[in-house]
Amino acid sequence: MAYAKFSGAPLKVNVIDNTWRGSRGDVPVLTTEDNTISQPAKILNFLRKQKYNADYELSAKQGADTLAYIALLEEKLLPAVLHTFWVESDNYFTVTKPWFASRMPFPLSLILPGRMSKGALTRILLTRGEPPLYHLREVEAQIYRDAKECLNLLSNRLGTSQFFFGDMPSTLDAYVFGFLAPLYKVRFPKVQLQEHLKQLSNLCRFCDDILNSYFRVSLGGISPAGQETVDANLQKLTQLVNKESNLIEKVKFTSVVTLY
Repeated sequence: MAYAKFSGAPLKVNVIDNTWRGSRGDVPVLTTEDNTISQPAKILNFLRKQKYNADYELSAKQGADTLAYIALLEEKLLPAVLHTFWVESDNYFTVTKPWFASRMPFPLSLILPGRMSKGALTRILLTRGEPPLYHLREVEAQIYRDAKECLNLLSNRLGTSQFFFGDMPSTLDAYVFGFLAPLYKVRFPKVQLQEHLKQLSNLCRFCDDILNSYFRVSLGGISPAGQETVDANLQKLTQLVNKESNLIEKVKFTSVVTLY
């Protein structure tokens, strides 16, 4: 969404209640008259082919730097972001699970968030669970050290500039914003990485500037005064999901007792 706004691509955003209608449930999905494209990187490539390019003014060196920093984000920051949203227990059960479950029909709302959580953990362990990091706690400590180092590098690279390559946003700005904005704005119970991000004032300013300039209307018009209502609704949703989970467990237990 950020890249589309930076490049001037005329997109219409549709928020859907059932993200699993497709064969694989991949979101986001870009639909045109002739094509259906999923996965952010493929969507960006498609937009560039349609002449919506946010990198026209970049030099060859800046283009190479963009690729290097995107690789850095995916290697060093992504594992900790996945852990923060999907593996850290308090964050998952209080925020992520009810948040995603609210967009899924019953009973998928009880099944798929857990599957996504396991997938995130598997991805982390496959990329970082190698010798000498045999235990999950050691892996967690390492991925958060790497993520904080990555944030520091991004902060140093941005400096006092509005964007990473001057006064105009580019692909790198879209990627960084996509990683940082949710981490910066979501209210988590466990805030280890979020606290470190909030200490880097230029990255926070970077997120705020893009939100105010490009997403003021698209974010649903939720004002700071309305945040309390959002939080209250999230709490109610959490309680509902937990009740449904308990109900499913009771049904399973009753079925087993009946069979025996």
